[in-house]
Amino acid sequence: MRDRHDFRALGTGCVVLVTDPTRLQPAVDEVTAELHDVDLACSRFRPDSELELVNDNAGTAIEVSPLLIDAVRVALRAAELTDGDVDPTVGDAIRVLGYDRDFGALPENGEAIATLVRVPGWQKVHVDERQRTVRVPTGVRLDLGATAKALAADRAATRAAAVAGCGVLVSLGGDLAMAGPPPERGWAVRVTDDHAAPTDADGQTVLLQQGGLATSSTTVRRWQRGGQELHHVVDPRTGLPADEVWRTVSVAASTCVDANIASTAAIIRGHTAPEWLNDRGLPARLVLPEGSVVRVGGWPV
Repeated sequence: MRDRHDFRALGTGCVVLVTDPTRLQPAVDEVTAELHDVDLACSRFRPDSELELVNDNAGTAIEVSPLLIDAVRVALRAAELTDGDVDPTVGDAIRVLGYDRDFGALPENGEAIATLVRVPGWQKVHVDERQRTVRVPTGVRLDLGATAKALAADRAATRAAAVAGCGVLVSLGGDLAMAGPPPERGWAVRVTDDHAAPTDADGQTVLLQQGGLATSSTTVRRWQRGGQELHHVVDPRTGLPADEVWRTVSVAASTCVDANIASTAAIIRGHTAPEWLNDRGLPARLVLPEGSVVRVGGWPV
């Protein structure tokens, strides 16, 4: 009997693992339902999503679901924790760079970038939890891509474990969340540049008991504009992809959201990332472009 199910959702590869194979299907059903809800609330590629309703009505407070309120709050918290390095108001900047549709639908080489867009700043976003509304200023578009996938992993794992009654691990494109009792020795997780890499690819296997792990990378989700190669981690200070100081950064934390906030910020912070991560006591593995590895914060976990 299988204890694993692989499928695609949110534009990436998804994996559900359970400690009790007899409870795999109930766990998968809950994960699938949660990912559907997150996609409908947070996708910038669906014209019918709540996020696009907010973006298309900039300047107006739009009533939204508790899920989108939670997702926007998480994105704003990420910006606050990282001094704006992880900023959800990069929406227009990343569209101008050419990432304006599901990654699989991007042209092989788009037109050259004519102008860059200034990132307006997360402080301009207003969330009214009492009225359950979100308002962005005119000319601002939210992009929750830096945090929504990790939030989906956390929510899906918690929901699945509650229904299945066993330990559950959910991986969304390599962003991992665990809930419920783990296997006796912990969850064995292979950390590589790309979550879809073969098992013999360069990397490291770690054992995790709980919480989350996220990997941010400049080597995946790459495309070209006018012959210039770009990646999806945007530095809000420039509106351009972050300098490729690190090939990948993997971080373990109490939640997948917190791990992903830190790994994304580390890519953007570049050379100062190891000290920043270590000061926060976050176990992390940073890989330089030529392949050498820097470990901080007690990694491996």
